[in-house]
Amino acid sequence: MKLLHNLNPPQKEAVQHGEGPLLVLAGAGSGKTRVIVHRIAYLIHERGVPPWQILAVTFTNKAAGEMRERIRHMLGDGETPLVSTFHSTCARFLRNDIKSLGYDPNFAIYDDKDCERLLKDCSAELNLDEKRYPVKLLGSSIDEFKNQGMTPFDVPADSPYQATLARVYRCYQERLKRCNAVDFGDLLLLTVQLFEEHPEVLEKYLKRYRWIMVDEYQDTNPVQYRLVQLLAGERQNLCVVGDDDQSIYGWRGADIRNILEFEKDFPNVKVVKLEQNYRSTKNILDGAWHVVQKNRGRKPKRLWTDNPEGESIVYRTLPNEWEEARLVCREIERFLSEGGDLSEVAVFYRTNAQSRVIEDAMVAASVPYHMVGGVRFYARLEVKDILAYLKVLDNPADDVSLKRIINTPPRGIGNTTVQRIAEFANEKGIPFHDAMLEGAYGPLLPAAAKGKVAAFVNEMEGYKALSEKLPLSELTAAVINDSGYYARLKSLPRDEGQDRIENLQELVTAMQVYETGPGEKGLADFLEQVALVSDLEHEGDGKKASATLMTLHSAKGLEFQLVFMIGMEEKLFPHARALENPEQMEEERRLCYVGMTRAKKRLFLLNVRRRHIFGQEQMNAPARFIADIPKELLDGGDLWQRSEPSHNFSSSSSSSHNLASLFEDEMEPEVADNEVRMVPEDGEDGIWVGMKVRHAQFGPGTIRKIEGEGDNQKVIVWFNSLGGPKKLLVRFAGLERA
Repeated sequence: MKLLHNLNPPQKEAVQHGEGPLLVLAGAGSGKTRVIVHRIAYLIHERGVPPWQILAVTFTNKAAGEMRERIRHMLGDGETPLVSTFHSTCARFLRNDIKSLGYDPNFAIYDDKDCERLLKDCSAELNLDEKRYPVKLLGSSIDEFKNQGMTPFDVPADSPYQATLARVYRCYQERLKRCNAVDFGDLLLLTVQLFEEHPEVLEKYLKRYRWIMVDEYQDTNPVQYRLVQLLAGERQNLCVVGDDDQSIYGWRGADIRNILEFEKDFPNVKVVKLEQNYRSTKNILDGAWHVVQKNRGRKPKRLWTDNPEGESIVYRTLPNEWEEARLVCREIERFLSEGGDLSEVAVFYRTNAQSRVIEDAMVAASVPYHMVGGVRFYARLEVKDILAYLKVLDNPADDVSLKRIINTPPRGIGNTTVQRIAEFANEKGIPFHDAMLEGAYGPLLPAAAKGKVAAFVNEMEGYKALSEKLPLSELTAAVINDSGYYARLKSLPRDEGQDRIENLQELVTAMQVYETGPGEKGLADFLEQVALVSDLEHEGDGKKASATLMTLHSAKGLEFQLVFMIGMEEKLFPHARALENPEQMEEERRLCYVGMTRAKKRLFLLNVRRRHIFGQEQMNAPARFIADIPKELLDGGDLWQRSEPSHNFSSSSSSSHNLASLFEDEMEPEVADNEVRMVPEDGEDGIWVGMKVRHAQFGPGTIRKIEGEGDNQKVIVWFNSLGGPKKLLVRFAGLERA
């Protein structure tokens, strides 16, 4: 009974539950893993259950490894239960019994690249238009079908597009089986099929595994749910542990109904709520509860703690994203001066693209950092690809960058052609670029390859001509669009493609801010700055403590003394896609709850009045979640527009969210004639670069650039309130000398 020491009453109740279904609703920081480990040890030591009769399933190898280690620590030497991920568990079952489905037990498990090759073969066999049915999109559709537990014959042909997907799915599965191979989705789907079609196989595992435990049950998808149902059998010695308030992976196929409706599926279930939190202060827990309790689709529960009340949640509205980032750095420095540990600091954001300004600010402030579940901004694939184009324009002899982009996006220049050009360059002792020109215009390559290389050379020469007359940001937008790179990203599955597009839009934003700074700055200077930033980012990696940067989705399961949640603005967080979808909005609210409950002692909720992001300026209302938190829990500072938000939010200054229209002139709205105040164009009252001006809305600023003349004259002004540039039509701007 020592196993029950240091457990609170609900934890003991869950650990000591006997036979029959058990639902443990484990709130954030309530010790759920401890309950699972102690329950396993209790069953073995106090109930006499043989370890080999227990199966514990979780989602990640890391979680499974940590659980195994804790169980070993409690049980000592000797046999331990099977603790594994869903996929590893199913792979084990299939190795033993997949012959019943017509496969050999030595089947291969194909990774994403292997699967793409098969899908390309299917696409060719079915004569599909690759632009309409890109391979990545086909793969993600098939994966979604498998997560839903659907075979090729279950896919409804309720539209020509859907019918085509079903044909591709059938072809793909036939080719997989011909290769005696499965993909990751098959590991679960085929196991369910095996159990349903061959009851004798299922019975074997029901006799073996009499006690089933599932961690993070709120994250299960339909096929995982069906698998758990089958393994529970009639005995139903099933314990599932999860928290509906932390269900944040709906976009991956997780179905919150699995946990919300568990009591319907298992009527004799025992429900235990773990509501005592051991992580956070009372103020943080109360604030998080007021956010999440607005959701309709949740189990009634409320976390409480014996921890102190703690500091108020800090809410600040800053003028712009740079001031937001600087505040983060200042507060980190204050935390460190008070004896805090940098490894106990985290910055959360909704989208990956938001990391760019925080990264730059931390480099400038010499704050070491690392990223979890993501890649540093300038190291992201799509950012490196576009920077490689710019590097070649700046330095055609850059062989590494040129080889990177010669067939990116794909333009039919294969490895054989690249290898032939490289061999010629080595033979002649010349740069790859010069050898490429020989390939385009000389006898080096066969006609088909020559034409494709010549087309690429002409394309790069066109960009070179543009670089001599366009600002860097507009040149980059032209490269992204005209090269086909943007179209390629648009063909990816929605979440992946949108994330990559947002990163490129943020790269353009960085250039817009850079090129309107003081002094004349060109392409070479920008590339040098990026190189220096990238180098500084890696200084001290692995040698000293560092702050953690991550998306809110990556934060689940972690905890920190000091947490910053940035970008808490409508259309950013909650995400724009959720504004008209009640189910997605509830998931955004749960995501906010997850972020807030990562904080142990200090929590900052930050937003800005104006944000330059995704290649445009946005002026969005504060996130509705802020208004959910009672004022007495907040250290409000500047409570800018802290009122219940309506659904008519101020829009961004650009009407479109894609790269094609990022660089349309940002004109000020026209005003009535009697409100127009002209700035004289000549004499001592004229305007000039460096002139200090004041705008009625944006406040003081400095003219950085003047374009055109007369009624069409425009100026780019760096406004202090924006922390960045704004292009204005002079005759409507109403500028005054500061």
